[in-house]
Amino acid sequence: MSVFIRQLTGIRFVAAFWVFAYHLQGPFNVLGLLSIPVVGDVMRVGRLGVDLFFALSGFILTHTYLTRMGPKLRGGDTVRFWWLRLARIYPVHIVMLIVAGLAVFAQARVLGEDIDRDWWNPIDFVKNLLLIQEWGPNPERGWNFVAWSLSMEWLAYLVFPLLVLVLWRLHKKIPTFVLVIAWFAMMAPLVGYGLGTSDPYYTDNWGSTYRIACEFTAGAVTYLIVQRLSQRGDRVQRPAEWLSAVLPALVVAGAVFLAWLPAAQPPANAVNPDAEPLPPYFHLSLVPLLVAWIGALALARGGMARALSTKTMVLGGFISYSLYMTHLVWMGLWRAGMSVAGIDGGALYALGVVILIGGALIIAWIMWRVVEEPAREWMRGLVGTRRTPTEEAGEEIVDQEPKQERSDEPIDPVVVPEDDQR
Repeated sequence: MSVFIRQLTGIRFVAAFWVFAYHLQGPFNVLGLLSIPVVGDVMRVGRLGVDLFFALSGFILTHTYLTRMGPKLRGGDTVRFWWLRLARIYPVHIVMLIVAGLAVFAQARVLGEDIDRDWWNPIDFVKNLLLIQEWGPNPERGWNFVAWSLSMEWLAYLVFPLLVLVLWRLHKKIPTFVLVIAWFAMMAPLVGYGLGTSDPYYTDNWGSTYRIACEFTAGAVTYLIVQRLSQRGDRVQRPAEWLSAVLPALVVAGAVFLAWLPAAQPPANAVNPDAEPLPPYFHLSLVPLLVAWIGALALARGGMARALSTKTMVLGGFISYSLYMTHLVWMGLWRAGMSVAGIDGGALYALGVVILIGGALIIAWIMWRVVEEPAREWMRGLVGTRRTPTEEAGEEIVDQEPKQERSDEPIDPVVVPEDDQR
C-alpha cells in the first residue's frame, strides 16, 4: 500500500460523515445544536463531502491505473476495469435500491396512504439499475437518493480509459508548472458554474456533470502534481503538513462566511419546511480547497495526515461507502419510529439522536462486512482477481497475480456520498 493511501482512506470517512452531518441538521436543530458557532455552518455545506469523494476517486484511480492503462487503450483491460469498478459499487447499490423501495412501500401501507412519489415507476427503477439516473441537464432523483453520485461515478468510469491516455502523456511530457495551470483550468468551469447558478443543489443545467467532470479530472491531475513534488523528498513535507492543516481551516472559514453572506442565502424550503436548511449559494467555490487538501495530505507524513492514518480513521474509511449508501434510509426509519413513539424533543429525543448516529455506524459496518466486501471479492474472483488474507484497518491488500498486473485498490474512494432530500 502506498504511504499516502492510509490518510486518504481516513479522509473518506471525513467525507462520508460530513454528508451524514448535512442530513443531521434537522435533529440537531431540535436539540438547539445548530446555534453553536461554526457547527451549523459546516453542517450546512456537508454536501461537499460528495465533491471531495469525486476528487479522491480521480486521484486514486490515476494512482492505480496510470502505468497499466495509460500507454495504450486495450479492450480487455478496459472491460476488466469497468467490471472491477462495478464490483466496488454495485452490490451495495442493488441492496439499498431494493431496501429503499420496500421502505417507501411499507411506510405507505402502515400509514394507509398512497405512494406519492414521482419516481415510483418502472422507468426510474430501470434508470437506477443502469446507473444512468443522474445523466442529463435536469435529473430527478428518487429511490435511494444518494445513489445519484454513483450514477456520475459510473459515467466517470466509462470515460476513464480514454482520460488516462491523456493523463499518461501529461505525466510523461508536460512540465510541472503546466500541470498546475491545467489544474486551475479544470477548477475554473466548476467555480464559474457554482457562482452563477440559482440552484443551491447544483442539479440544473448539467450541474452534476460539471461536478464529476471537473472534480474527478482535477483529482487525477493532482496525483500527477504530487508525483512530481514527491521527487523533491523531505523539502515538500513540511509545507504539505502546514497546508494539510490550513486548507480545511479555510473551508470552515468559507462555510462561515457563506452563512453570513446575504447574497448566498437561498429561500426557505417551501416544499418541505421540516427538511434540513438549504445549503448556501456559491459553496462550490470551496471545492478547489478540498482538492488541494488531497494533494497536501498525500505529500504529508505528520500532523493531519498522521491523524487520518490511525486505525480508527482507516476503518471508518473502509465503511464510508456503506455509511453513505445506508444512512438516508436508516434516518427515514428512525424518523418514523420517533414519530410513532411521540418523541419530538427533550432528553429522550437527545438519546434518540445518539442512537441514530451510533446505529448508522453499526449498520454501515454490517453492510461492509456482510455485503460490500464478500460480494466484491466474489465479483473480482470471476475475472481471476483475488485478495490474499489480510488484517483489517489499513494493512496492505494485494491481488493474487503478478505485481505489474495488479488491479484496483480495495480502499479507493469511490463515491460517495451525498444527497439532497428534495
